[in-house]
Amino acid sequence: MRTATLGPAQRAESLAAMAERELDVLVVGAGVVGAGTALDAVTRGLSVGLVEARDWASGTSSRSSKLIHGGLRYLEMLDFALVREALKERGLLLERLAPHLVKPVPFLYPLQHKGWERLYAGSGVALYDAMSMARGHGRGLPLHRHLSRRHALRVAPALKKDALVGALQYYDAQMDDARFTATLVRTAAAYGAKVANRARVTSFLREGERVVGARVRDVEAGGEYEVRAKQVVNATGVWTDDTQAMVGERGQFHVRASKGIHLVVPKDRIHSTTGLILRTEKSVLFVIPWGRHWIIGTTDTDWDLDKAHPAASSADIDYLLEHVNSVLSVPLTRDDVEGVYAGLRPLLAGESDATSKLSREHTVAHPVPGLVVVAGGKYTTYRVMAKDAVDEAVHGLDLRVADCVTEETPLLGAEGYHALWNARARIAARTGLHVVRVEHLLNRYGALTEELLELVAADPSLGEPLTGADDYLRAEVVYAASHEGARHLDDVLTRRTRISIETFDRGTQCAREAAELMAPVLGWDKGQVEREIQHYEKRVEAERESQRQPDDLTADAARLGAPDIVAR
Repeated sequence: MRTATLGPAQRAESLAAMAERELDVLVVGAGVVGAGTALDAVTRGLSVGLVEARDWASGTSSRSSKLIHGGLRYLEMLDFALVREALKERGLLLERLAPHLVKPVPFLYPLQHKGWERLYAGSGVALYDAMSMARGHGRGLPLHRHLSRRHALRVAPALKKDALVGALQYYDAQMDDARFTATLVRTAAAYGAKVANRARVTSFLREGERVVGARVRDVEAGGEYEVRAKQVVNATGVWTDDTQAMVGERGQFHVRASKGIHLVVPKDRIHSTTGLILRTEKSVLFVIPWGRHWIIGTTDTDWDLDKAHPAASSADIDYLLEHVNSVLSVPLTRDDVEGVYAGLRPLLAGESDATSKLSREHTVAHPVPGLVVVAGGKYTTYRVMAKDAVDEAVHGLDLRVADCVTEETPLLGAEGYHALWNARARIAARTGLHVVRVEHLLNRYGALTEELLELVAADPSLGEPLTGADDYLRAEVVYAASHEGARHLDDVLTRRTRISIETFDRGTQCAREAAELMAPVLGWDKGQVEREIQHYEKRVEAERESQRQPDDLTADAARLGAPDIVAR
């Protein structure tokens, strides 16, 4: 299949093409749901546009726990339908749709009470496995097992001996959420969708009551476009209410933002071969393997401040450290924390005041003719949300439209991935890269790895690692700008790679090298290179300052000290 190259020229062409003739569907918002909606619509044969005000996945979809999971805790809430649906999606992603991006991950659940807890928790995990197998998509993961305390401490020596009387081990899956979303966007583009980031909807076009498109401002070049469409889909997550306000009504439901923060610490700080899942008084806490690091999270608190840059406060960080240290024999300190990130979950508001009790179900509505709204849900079920949104949009189209085919449509890089993985030693010998480097590329790009290897073949210096961020090759920075729609240094260091949370300097050491690699691709002069570096350094300092503040209000004020980047 032809892949899509999302460089500067393609972005300009896409914006011009969207304005040229009426689309069947215009999707607003390129988080995972918006990107999934664009892919669903275009693979049904519809003409599709996708616009995003900032970068792909720059909101919630790059700041999750990076898990593809059924949601074990939703079983306890007796939400069997949600768990069943999510487990089916987990299986599809692992086995068919994105095996290069979605990987199994083991979790240990420490038991603290003899007898009843093993029976209670064991029954839940057994049901979880049984529901997965019943859908026919559980074959990719091992079944759960019961462990004695001695066995559990062999698997996870970092645990205090008195923190458990035994344990359960089960499997879920994980992915790099921003990379997954960017791959969805590229897959949609490969099937013919017109896509543009840094393209902000400023208002909706109306004919009487009906929405017939949107006015879109090119945030980079400053132009404005009228994009007409038979149906517009609002997939803006925590911004749903703001987007709905453009048509003069909030709609039939309200979306509340719940803040979740995560810490990233080096792998050697926690001695364990498995992830951990711990109970807290409010929710659950995950300790998730993440390459040469651990991700620890999350919190669940109401947030009504700046949605673009939610801030983690000192209190948030202390909360996570306190809870994880309650089970660790060697406690973590602030000095162990490499990275911190905060994200907002879009929750459908209900009767409860506690965000942890609000619905993770999604909803789709058609509040005015020509406008569909999709909101709520969880990352794992993005494909179902996208299908429901397009099904609703189809009702407003005067033509016969094919059924959804995304259950059978692998993402770019999936086809051929297993064959290339089996040949990784041969690829390493052919290219001169270490086999570990080849594995790293295959697990980020799948079969598209060949495109990066072509860059290295043309310029061997691109096969070298970035200074100060050894996990990533220089080629990945060039590829992000030339193929993946990265427009700014922040896009590369925060989302195309995870350097901003995986290094103690938060990416400042390699910022200049990365900016100079991007410059020729994006046509930057020396002035723009300097602006990109200065903006990134200010962003890092603003985040560090916010993390020293005692509460949300002061943390938000500190984070807003760094303005968003502009092209020129």
